[in-house]
Amino acid sequence: MKIGIPKEIKIHEYRVGMTPSSVRELVALGHTVYVETQAGVSIDFSDEDYRKAGAEILSTAQEVFSKAELIVKVKEPQEAEWKMLRPHHTLFTFLHLAPDPHQAQGLMESTCTAIAYETVTDTLGGLPLLAPMSEVAGRMSIQAGASYLEKGKGGRGVLLGGVAGVAPARVAVIGGGVVGANAAKMAVGLGAKVAIFDKNPRRLNELDWLFDGRVQTLYSTQDLLEEYIIMADLVVGAVLVAGAAAPKLVSRDLLKKMKKGSVLVDVAIDQGGCFESSRPTTHSDPVYIEEDIIHYCVTNMPGAVARTSTLALNNATLPFIVALAQKGTVQALRDDIHLRNGLNVYQGQITHSVVAQALQLKFLDPLQAVA
Repeated sequence: MKIGIPKEIKIHEYRVGMTPSSVRELVALGHTVYVETQAGVSIDFSDEDYRKAGAEILSTAQEVFSKAELIVKVKEPQEAEWKMLRPHHTLFTFLHLAPDPHQAQGLMESTCTAIAYETVTDTLGGLPLLAPMSEVAGRMSIQAGASYLEKGKGGRGVLLGGVAGVAPARVAVIGGGVVGANAAKMAVGLGAKVAIFDKNPRRLNELDWLFDGRVQTLYSTQDLLEEYIIMADLVVGAVLVAGAAAPKLVSRDLLKKMKKGSVLVDVAIDQGGCFESSRPTTHSDPVYIEEDIIHYCVTNMPGAVARTSTLALNNATLPFIVALAQKGTVQALRDDIHLRNGLNVYQGQITHSVVAQALQLKFLDPLQAVA
């Protein structure tokens, strides 16, 4: 198969779809890999590194798209990219279509096959391609929140872990999945007083054992959320409904009751955000203030630590890329229900039920699509 790796063009996105090591694996299996020049240079993967791995370096994204059958990226395609997609293309990347009808329409009109990292599943019911980026984002949420609590950056002037004789900051984490657990881990490590909310009693029990009582595990009700958010110095939104738009759990009215200079970090912003006041931001302009509350809503948080993120992501995506290349897209989708769960768009139709519901579009069963 002919595999293409374009350079990411989303603002401040430095990750790359495949590392030279991953390229070498595919070339050894007899596949051809095209890499756009400078695709990995920002994270110390040079064109020469890719050449040594067996890739062919191309000058433009247009050349990559024109020659490749399988396009492997990191972030959702920008408009200039989806306009280069053709019916024979398979796109394998993060998509986050639920809050982005414009992108969904573009992919449907291209009639390409689009497989979303964030809805590929595993035998344990997890999301194995989203998980490594969720780990990164969860840990980064605390770094970012702690930084913006500093007075010079508009925050309350609170040190997350406090000092002897001074109480630590209060951190509320909404969602006990991979993001939430990693956020809590970082916050506890820095000495903060942490409460984590979830609606799954079994998950709360797991978190209680994991943190050995160092974190308050709380069943998420509106009353409890409001109580703890009003007290919090830092709130991390870590809610995920696979494929769907994130539910709005913090209203503007509640925002007005929070302490001036508190920080909200919305890790769910890729799926539309879980705070009513959230709107997407970038690494070049990461925060804004509403109702005296700092909002950090960067849509590609792991892009800030792009080398770590790329390596972690490739560890997870490589087996699926190999399957797509070795079997061909349709056969790989037929053979693997978990990869098939990642199928979001096929021949102009939405093939993920939750995405279709969020976009209010007709749903085509993915198994029927590739039958």
